[in-house]
Amino acid sequence: MPKPLGPESNCSIARSLDLLGEKWTLLIVREAFWGNTRFSEFREELGIAADVLTERLAKLVDAGVMERREYREDGARARHEYVLTATGRQLHFVIAGLAQWGRENRPRSYGTSPVYVDVDTGERARLAFVTDDGRRIDPALLGVRQVRDHA
Repeated sequence: MPKPLGPESNCSIARSLDLLGEKWTLLIVREAFWGNTRFSEFREELGIAADVLTERLAKLVDAGVMERREYREDGARARHEYVLTATGRQLHFVIAGLAQWGRENRPRSYGTSPVYVDVDTGERARLAFVTDDGRRIDPALLGVRQVRDHA
Protein backbone atom coordinates (compact mmCIF):
# COMPACT_ATOMS: atom_id res chain seq x y z
CA MET A 1 0.00 0.00 0.00
CA PRO A 2 1.49 3.39 -0.95
CA LYS A 3 2.24 5.85 1.82
CA PRO A 4 0.01 8.93 1.87
CA LEU A 5 1.54 12.13 0.59
CA GLY A 6 0.44 15.68 1.23
CA PRO A 7 -0.70 17.22 4.50
CA GLU A 8 -1.68 13.84 5.96
CA SER A 9 1.72 12.25 5.34
CA ASN A 10 3.72 10.84 8.22
CA CYS A 11 6.85 12.31 6.61
CA SER A 12 7.76 15.90 7.54
CA ILE A 13 9.47 16.40 4.16
CA ALA A 14 6.36 15.27 2.26
CA ARG A 15 4.18 17.60 4.37
CA SER A 16 6.56 20.49 3.66
CA LEU A 17 6.60 19.77 -0.07
CA ASP A 18 2.81 19.68 -0.10
CA LEU A 19 2.93 23.39 0.68
CA LEU A 20 6.24 24.47 -0.83
CA GLY A 21 6.83 22.07 -3.70
CA GLU A 22 4.70 23.68 -6.38
CA LYS A 23 6.39 25.73 -9.07
CA TRP A 24 6.79 29.39 -8.06
CA THR A 25 6.09 28.97 -4.34
CA LEU A 26 9.67 29.15 -3.05
CA LEU A 27 10.47 31.91 -5.54
CA ILE A 28 7.63 33.96 -4.06
CA VAL A 29 9.11 33.36 -0.60
CA ARG A 30 12.55 34.33 -1.94
CA GLU A 31 11.15 37.61 -3.27
CA ALA A 32 9.55 38.32 0.11
CA PHE A 33 12.96 37.87 1.78
CA TRP A 34 14.39 40.35 -0.73
CA GLY A 35 11.84 42.97 0.27
CA ASN A 36 9.03 42.52 -2.25
CA THR A 37 5.60 42.45 -0.65
CA ARG A 38 3.13 43.61 -3.26
CA PHE A 39 1.31 41.54 -5.84
CA SER A 40 2.64 43.76 -8.65
CA GLU A 41 6.22 43.34 -7.38
CA PHE A 42 5.94 39.55 -7.37
CA ARG A 43 4.47 39.64 -10.89
CA GLU A 44 7.19 41.95 -12.19
CA GLU A 45 10.11 40.09 -10.62
CA LEU A 46 8.92 36.57 -11.44
CA GLY A 47 6.89 36.96 -14.62
CA ILE A 48 4.26 34.70 -13.05
CA ALA A 49 0.66 34.55 -14.28
CA ALA A 50 -1.77 36.49 -12.07
CA ASP A 51 -4.03 33.51 -11.40
CA VAL A 52 -1.10 31.31 -10.37
CA LEU A 53 0.30 34.04 -8.12
CA THR A 54 -3.12 34.56 -6.51
CA GLU A 55 -3.42 30.84 -5.78
CA ARG A 56 0.12 30.49 -4.39
CA LEU A 57 -0.19 33.58 -2.17
CA ALA A 58 -3.55 32.34 -0.81
CA LYS A 59 -2.00 28.97 0.02
CA LEU A 60 0.96 30.61 1.79
CA VAL A 61 -1.41 32.86 3.77
CA ASP A 62 -3.67 29.93 4.71
CA ALA A 63 -0.63 27.97 5.92
CA GLY A 64 0.59 30.88 8.07
CA VAL A 65 3.76 31.43 6.04
CA MET A 66 2.68 34.89 4.89
CA GLU A 67 0.29 37.45 6.23
CA ARG A 68 -1.97 39.56 4.03
CA ARG A 69 -2.03 43.21 5.12
CA GLU A 70 -4.05 46.09 3.75
CA TYR A 71 -2.35 49.29 2.66
CA ARG A 72 -3.56 52.39 0.84
CA GLU A 73 -1.52 54.90 -1.11
CA ASP A 74 -2.82 58.48 -1.23
CA GLY A 75 -5.72 58.77 -3.65
CA ALA A 76 -5.77 55.05 -4.45
CA ARG A 77 -8.02 52.20 -3.43
CA ALA A 78 -7.02 49.81 -0.66
CA ARG A 79 -4.68 47.04 -1.73
CA HIS A 80 -2.90 44.18 0.00
CA GLU A 81 0.70 43.31 0.61
CA TYR A 82 2.11 39.97 1.66
CA VAL A 83 4.71 39.74 4.40
CA LEU A 84 6.47 36.76 5.89
CA THR A 85 5.34 35.61 9.33
CA ALA A 86 7.71 34.17 11.92
CA THR A 87 6.94 30.76 10.41
CA GLY A 88 7.75 32.09 6.95
CA ARG A 89 11.02 33.65 8.10
CA GLN A 90 12.18 30.18 9.19
CA LEU A 91 12.28 29.31 5.49
CA HIS A 92 15.38 31.49 5.16
CA PHE A 93 17.43 28.36 5.85
CA VAL A 94 15.69 26.55 2.99
CA ILE A 95 16.20 29.46 0.57
CA ALA A 96 19.84 29.87 1.63
CA GLY A 97 20.42 26.12 1.30
CA LEU A 98 18.98 26.04 -2.20
CA ALA A 99 21.10 29.06 -3.17
CA GLN A 100 24.25 27.46 -1.78
CA TRP A 101 23.53 24.12 -3.45
CA GLY A 102 22.70 25.77 -6.78
CA ARG A 103 25.82 27.94 -6.70
CA GLU A 104 28.02 24.89 -6.03
CA ASN A 105 26.26 22.28 -8.16
CA ARG A 106 24.43 24.21 -10.90
CA PRO A 107 26.82 27.11 -11.56
CA ARG A 108 26.29 29.65 -14.33
CA SER A 109 28.65 32.21 -15.77
CA TYR A 110 25.73 34.68 -15.81
CA GLY A 111 22.73 35.44 -13.65
CA THR A 112 22.47 35.99 -9.92
CA SER A 113 22.97 34.01 -6.77
CA PRO A 114 22.47 35.38 -3.29
CA VAL A 115 25.48 35.32 -1.01
CA TYR A 116 24.83 35.63 2.70
CA VAL A 117 27.21 37.72 4.77
CA ASP A 118 27.69 38.85 8.37
CA VAL A 119 26.23 42.38 8.39
CA ASP A 120 28.92 43.61 10.82
CA THR A 121 32.02 42.19 9.11
CA GLY A 122 30.92 41.46 5.54
CA GLU A 123 32.37 37.97 5.96
CA ARG A 124 30.65 35.35 3.81
CA ALA A 125 28.39 32.93 5.71
CA ARG A 126 27.56 29.32 4.83
CA LEU A 127 24.98 26.92 6.15
CA ALA A 128 26.31 24.14 8.31
CA PHE A 129 25.17 21.29 10.51
CA VAL A 130 26.02 22.14 14.10
CA THR A 131 25.53 20.09 17.28
CA ASP A 132 23.72 21.55 20.29
CA ASP A 133 27.11 22.41 21.85
CA GLY A 134 28.22 24.30 18.72
CA ARG A 135 30.49 21.72 17.08
CA ARG A 136 30.34 21.79 13.28
CA ILE A 137 29.78 18.43 11.53
CA ASP A 138 31.26 17.66 8.11
CA PRO A 139 28.30 16.71 5.87
CA ALA A 140 30.23 13.62 4.70
CA LEU A 141 30.13 12.35 8.31
CA LEU A 142 26.47 13.18 8.88
CA GLY A 143 24.02 10.42 9.74
CA VAL A 144 20.22 10.55 9.67
CA ARG A 145 17.76 8.97 12.07
CA GLN A 146 14.01 8.99 11.80
CA VAL A 147 12.19 10.28 14.88
CA ARG A 148 8.50 10.55 15.60
CA ASP A 149 6.98 14.02 15.50
CA HIS A 150 5.55 15.14 18.80
CA ALA A 151 2.83 17.39 17.47
